[in-house]
Amino acid sequence: MTDSAHIEKYGRIGHWTVGRVGYGAMQLGDGVSADDAVAVLRRAVELGVNHIDTASFYADGEVNRRILQALAPYPKDLVLVSKVGAVHNNDGPLPLKAAQKPAELRAAVETDLRQLGVDRIPVVNLRRLDVGPGLTAEGDQIVSLDDQLAEMISLRDEGKIGAIGLSAVGPDVLRRALPAGIACVQNSYSVLDRSQEATFDLCVDEGIAWVPFFPLGSAFPGFPNVADDTTVRAVASDIGAAPAQIALAWLLARSPNTLLIPGTRSIAHLEQNLDAAEVALPAESLARLDAVGSREPADHDAGAFLD
Repeated sequence: MTDSAHIEKYGRIGHWTVGRVGYGAMQLGDGVSADDAVAVLRRAVELGVNHIDTASFYADGEVNRRILQALAPYPKDLVLVSKVGAVHNNDGPLPLKAAQKPAELRAAVETDLRQLGVDRIPVVNLRRLDVGPGLTAEGDQIVSLDDQLAEMISLRDEGKIGAIGLSAVGPDVLRRALPAGIACVQNSYSVLDRSQEATFDLCVDEGIAWVPFFPLGSAFPGFPNVADDTTVRAVASDIGAAPAQIALAWLLARSPNTLLIPGTRSIAHLEQNLDAAEVALPAESLARLDAVGSREPADHDAGAFLD
């Protein structure tokens, strides 16, 4: 663990250099006007964000379309990251359904390309269903990792994606995937949820970008709100920062390969999240926060999970 006063402001995802605090666009769909979504996205880029996370299954493609509306023609240094492995579900009881077959992965990439108006997506994460939270694979949606990676490699060879990432995987699956060349891993992880610590450690060892989702918890059922934790709040009071900034600063201090993509619908919260990169956590505060988290898997509501 290092003092966050000395952490780097930039990191690597695949071949690209990005600011260590990016932006997750999932919240810019339902319930947000197009004008408000465009304003948040443009403000993020104005503030130096060059790593934006999205997916064609966010609001049935509306998030992608708003990114195109707001930011095209895209800045040369902007790294768009998407994910495949699920599709929007209009008719079922859950907002998503699994789409794990190789042909479905390819179709999702093609949808991303069309919705985002690009010829290549820099990084695409294969959203496996191996570890929670979220969907589980059943029936013909239980698909071999090797078959999925073969399709992702073909898409990379064709130039439709630049690099392959993984999401919601444990260390064993990550090890099996390493020969394919893995740029990043997205797993649920925060100061309160350390259940994926072994996967984090493997990413550190292999120099793979670690991109935790739900870094502040979530409003979805079963996720604690990190900003409500008493230790996080106490450290925030001592340092003079917002609790959310403390939680993000702790993640940045974990390892230089950690990249953040906190999402918000608010420009004020966006600015606050980006300022977390300037929060210095002394060793004593880091130790207090280290002692908070649980390494046990949380019992999350799969029906509400969208990432």
